[in-house]
Amino acid sequence: MKKLNVVFFGTPDFSVPTLEMLHQHPLINIVKVITMPDRPSGRGQELKSPPVAEYAKTHKLPLLQTENINREEAELELLAKSSIDFFLVIAFAQFLGSKLLNIPKLGAFNIHTSLLPKYRGAAPIQYALLNGDTSTGVSIQRMVKQMDAGDLCLSHPMAIAPFENGGMLFTRLKFQAALSTADLIELIRTNSLSFTAQDETAISFAPTLNKEDGHLKFAQYTRRDIFNRIRALDPWPSTYCFLNGTRLKVFEVENSDVKLNPGATEFGQKGLLVGTLDGSLRLLSVQLEGKKRCSDFELLNGLKNKTSSFTIE
Repeated sequence: MKKLNVVFFGTPDFSVPTLEMLHQHPLINIVKVITMPDRPSGRGQELKSPPVAEYAKTHKLPLLQTENINREEAELELLAKSSIDFFLVIAFAQFLGSKLLNIPKLGAFNIHTSLLPKYRGAAPIQYALLNGDTSTGVSIQRMVKQMDAGDLCLSHPMAIAPFENGGMLFTRLKFQAALSTADLIELIRTNSLSFTAQDETAISFAPTLNKEDGHLKFAQYTRRDIFNRIRALDPWPSTYCFLNGTRLKVFEVENSDVKLNPGATEFGQKGLLVGTLDGSLRLLSVQLEGKKRCSDFELLNGLKNKTSSFTIE
């Protein structure tokens, strides 16, 4: 079988294992890697390339960095003449217009980290954990103009461990995405590619999260809600509350048998406690703004000469 001509679209670290899979695959010829431009980064605000661009440069792959691939007329004309078999898109951060989607013979395939049609959108990993799901997975769909709405050609389910946080699940899924890419190539090689329309009655969404989503509003959530929010938003954007008006990051909690009203606080021999809708929690591991991460007892010892009362919001 002759090699398949592929254009890869991706940007962050999450995309790199899939790009590496394509690069190493004996049946794949990467015609172009397309990613976002360099961005200022760090305290010095020096320009830094996205991880996908770094990989492409290191391995001397044809590379285009652009804010909007749809406006790159010369590049689109070149791709249209290059006999492209398929596009592969994973965490690219740009929409592909109709002109682009019509270029590859087999279509443009998007890798999505949920079992579509569940959790269409930018944050499927976090929403699976926020909602306490016990499973998720990787889907590959043939792209259409509507976000994450294309017909499915491959789905790979994965169990979620009870202790798993956003960072751990992110890591597992980025490597499963690469493995699913190998499965896609095999389907193409054996002429076994088939498509299934998504069930429009089962759609749910996972919109972009921001830092404010990490605010733990104890009076409004159950203990399970709080636990899921902490694990879902670790490592980003992380979870926090305000202790006497100062931001307090919360890394770990455990159930307490102390009876407290929702939002009420108690501190003493049982640690720093706060009430939720269905019981109280101990804030086991925390970090006060400007300080190091510590236990609740260490935090209380450090503050005992400064205040005798605590409020958490």
